[in-house]
Amino acid sequence: MDVVPRLLIVMGLVFVLLGLLLYASPSLPVLGRLPGDLRIERPGFRLYVPITSCLLVSLVLSGAMWILSRIR
Repeated sequence: MDVVPRLLIVMGLVFVLLGLLLYASPSLPVLGRLPGDLRIERPGFRLYVPITSCLLVSLVLSGAMWILSRIR
């Protein structure tokens, strides 16, 4: 039963950090404008596929989860 409170605290901190990241995202010009992010704009049509940004976020989250699993 000792694991549940720790898990809730860690999840809460992750949500706070995610909220701060989303709040600061307009001032982070790197995400969404990396080489490999596809942007097609034509009159009446806009397509945006952030492939590189998704890979970068996935890498960071996977690393964070790996570190958390090693700490436990």
